[in-house]
Amino acid sequence: MTTDDVHPGRVTQGSVAEWVFDARGRHPNPHTDVVVAAEFRGPSGQVRRIEGFHDGQRFRVRFSPDEAGSWHVRVVSRPHDDGLCLQSAFEVLPGTGGPARVAPGTGWGFTDARGRPRFVLGDTAYHLFGMAHCGADVAGYLRRRREQGFDLVRVRVPVSPFHPPDGHNDWQTRSCWPWGGSPQYPLFDRFDAAWFATVDQVVAEASRIGIGLELVVEGWGTEFPFNARGSFTAEWEDLWLRHLVARYDAWDSVWIWTLMNEYEFYPDGVPRYDRVADLWALRMARRLKQLAPHGKAVAVHNGPAGPPFAERFAVDPGAIDAVMVQSWGSHDAQEGWLATGLETRIAELLDGWQGSALLSEYGYERNPSLPLTFPLHEFCDVEHTRRGAWRGAMSGLGVVHGFDNTWGPFLNLREDQEGVAALVHLARFFREHVAFHRLRPAPGLVAGPRAGEGRSALAMRDSADGTVVVYLPVGGSVRLAGLGAASAAVRRYDPRTGVLSEPWMQRCDLPFGEAVATADDLQDHVLVITPG
Repeated sequence: MTTDDVHPGRVTQGSVAEWVFDARGRHPNPHTDVVVAAEFRGPSGQVRRIEGFHDGQRFRVRFSPDEAGSWHVRVVSRPHDDGLCLQSAFEVLPGTGGPARVAPGTGWGFTDARGRPRFVLGDTAYHLFGMAHCGADVAGYLRRRREQGFDLVRVRVPVSPFHPPDGHNDWQTRSCWPWGGSPQYPLFDRFDAAWFATVDQVVAEASRIGIGLELVVEGWGTEFPFNARGSFTAEWEDLWLRHLVARYDAWDSVWIWTLMNEYEFYPDGVPRYDRVADLWALRMARRLKQLAPHGKAVAVHNGPAGPPFAERFAVDPGAIDAVMVQSWGSHDAQEGWLATGLETRIAELLDGWQGSALLSEYGYERNPSLPLTFPLHEFCDVEHTRRGAWRGAMSGLGVVHGFDNTWGPFLNLREDQEGVAALVHLARFFREHVAFHRLRPAPGLVAGPRAGEGRSALAMRDSADGTVVVYLPVGGSVRLAGLGAASAAVRRYDPRTGVLSEPWMQRCDLPFGEAVATADDLQDHVLVITPG
């Protein structure tokens, strides 16, 4: 929430306080001709700095204090303008609000505002702001996702009206160009006031609902202007970044700043890994952290094949807080239902990585009633959704997925595809039936039988009580080694229905699970095994 006063005197910890200013001098272009800078001093002596922004009519400074007590604020402008300067004090009342945080080494790398481990479940609606701008019921969609147990939605700040090879946004009824001018005649030195007013409304609504947003600063690197650095120069890129941070960093609904979708496309939109993209990401991450005082995660999202993230960012390991891992696994006609190899690629990418991570993309679920505008999604069905999600979670990652109805070219915010329920069952299992934050991948427990690629069991072990979780992607049974007990209590979880069975006792030297599955009964299931 925000305060209603022009210069607030009392705010709640974790909420958004806003100071509003009217310039007295003349500034022909308020986005480039004047800088408004605020410095906040907290009760423990901490200093936070953030710039203001111009909303098309007035200048605003937004800040979210992280400690109760007396704060002081000093606002100055360059060049000096009496209307854009302030020295004042305000009181912050205790509160519990705040965004999720990256916390490498704690649980699965994310905590809530109070420091408790959080299993993250997310959806993708890249064009959520554009959908709202064109009149769609975005608030209803966000409320439903939150009620279903989703924490996060991936959203691009700029909207693309087209995704190759044939994905036109037919729902787009008004311009979603966020700058001045047009894509054919861009004016990068100014921002569209109506567009950003819509973004403001959605970000505020997400805060009221209690759902997080991953804001993708630069959409797809394949498209204009991000593939045209001769036009979208470093100066205009920096102005864009400054505006976004000033406007949205204070909101508790903003969890993650992702620099670019498939950042390896920098600088020219060509899909290949190039070292220059790593250096760009490190530079942008440090600049964003210099501008943003609220400690939000700075992330990258990968695309083309490349080396492990730890190797990519070794020269500045603290710059990138999280990686939004893209790894599809198999998605062809024969093996798409299995998502084979997904967890292997995750392990390769995260080898040596000390930051946080989420599985953020593994092929969006196809809606067969809609035209196939992106052929790579043809065999990404509900089976791919469910198995891919479990492969990601069994790798120790929260899961973000996406659906034809909402990820981009199509707009159907009212109806859920079949895979939504599978994701809900996944999240409930890890949140309610096991201590997920203590589970770690334990491939050494699996003694056999070793099935073909994509068909072998995956195991995790609780670091405290020794509970073992086994995912069998095609059913059947598994032998486990090193349980340290003669017998164990076993429960079976159905990932399609969310039903957890009553426990039964079993000897640990016998296979866990069922008889070898037949070709007609390759149903995945989960075992929860408690030795002793």
